[in-house]
Amino acid sequence: MERKTLGMMIAELRKNQGMTQLDLANKMGVTDKAVSKWERDLSCPDVNAFPHLADVLNVSVNELMQSKTENRSPKKNVKEIIRLLFKGVALAMGIAVVVLSVLDGLEAKSGITMLGIGLTCLAIDTLQDKE
Repeated sequence: MERKTLGMMIAELRKNQGMTQLDLANKMGVTDKAVSKWERDLSCPDVNAFPHLADVLNVSVNELMQSKTENRSPKKNVKEIIRLLFKGVALAMGIAVVVLSVLDGLEAKSGITMLGIGLTCLAIDTLQDKE
């Protein structure tokens, strides 16, 4: 059986109880937007609210805690974006040098500078592999 995220479990249990997000929110003393974030795994209920949430959903705290955790590390996502940015800059510099050279619109010094920027970005990206 596939383990569900906490958000998936909350949504399923809420629906099984015939409650809307607003109904659950009112019983928990939060907004329906908070419940929506819980169910989409964008946030989770306060740890102190788990006993009350389990009670409202007619399950034990243990059952509620059996969900799998989402491994969404914002730090990892930022690193991936930065690496993608470095690769994009390197590619853009290479393309710009080629296009401007073909159009005879590039001085040698500018071309070398642009290629240097691209190579530096690739070197930084490569160094990220070492961490």
